[in-house]
Amino acid sequence: MGYVARVNTIPAVPRPAATVILVRDRPDPSGERPSLQVFLQRRVPTMAFAAGMTVFPGGAVDAGDSIVPARTRGPGAAEWGRRFSCEPGQAAGYLHAAVRETFEECGVLLAGPAGPPSGAGEPVLDDAAAHAARTGLIERTRTLAGVLDDAGLALRADLLHPWARWITPEQEPRRYDAAFFVAALPAGQAADARTTEAVEARWWRPADILREHAGGAARLMPPTWLTLTELAGFEDAAAVVAAAADRVVTPVRPTLVRKGERTVAVVGDREITLP
Repeated sequence: MGYVARVNTIPAVPRPAATVILVRDRPDPSGERPSLQVFLQRRVPTMAFAAGMTVFPGGAVDAGDSIVPARTRGPGAAEWGRRFSCEPGQAAGYLHAAVRETFEECGVLLAGPAGPPSGAGEPVLDDAAAHAARTGLIERTRTLAGVLDDAGLALRADLLHPWARWITPEQEPRRYDAAFFVAALPAGQAADARTTEAVEARWWRPADILREHAGGAARLMPPTWLTLTELAGFEDAAAVVAAAADRVVTPVRPTLVRKGERTVAVVGDREITLP
C-alpha cells in the first residue's frame, strides 16, 4: 500500500491484495544467539505503485487466484475468512495470491508433497522446474493451481498465519484491501532477488531497516513501518509465528491528515509521516 494524499470525489474501490512477511533466524556461524530477520525488496523507481519503496513481497489478487489447487493442507477458506474478517471466497484469493506472489518475487514456494510432510528440508521443485513455473506465473501463462497440480504438490496453507489487514485511505486514487500473512522461510529454500519489480532484495533485522528509514536511506509505507515496529519486539522467527498462530484481524483503515508541510497517516493513536 502506498499513499499519495490526493482527494477524490468518489473513493476508488479497494482491490484485494496479499503480502507475505517472510521471516527467518539470522544465520550465525559463530554460535551466538540467532536474531530475527525479515525479507524486504526495494521496488524500482518506475513502478506505478510504491515506486522506490522498501516492501514485503506481495501484490494484487488476480483471476488465476480464484482457481483452487487440487490439494491444500491447512486451514480452509471458511477459517481464513474468519481470521481475516471477510468472506471465505475473498480469503481464498488472499491465500493463493500470497503463495503465488512470494514464489514469483523471491522464489520461495509455500508448498510441499501431497503426502505427509517429510521434514527433509529439500526444495519442492528442482531448479529447471522452478524457473519454468515461475516464468509461467509471471507471464500469466500458468496458474498457481496448475503449477502445483502438475508437480503433485499441495499448497501449504498451514505455513501461513494472519498478521494484519490494511485498507488504503479513501483519498487515494489507487486503493488496496491487503491481507498481511506471516510465514517462516521453509527449510531447504532460499529467497532471491530475481524479480524485475525490485532493484535489490535482502534479509534485514527489523531494527536495522527502521533506522535506515529514520535516516532517510530507506522509504517505508505506513503498513510496512508499523509491521516492522511490531516485529522489532520479537527475538526470533518462532516467536513471530507463535504470536500469529491464533490471530484474528480486522481491517486497519488509516486516515490522511495534513500537519503543516507534512501529510501523516493516522492509525488509532499513532501518526505516521508519509515517505
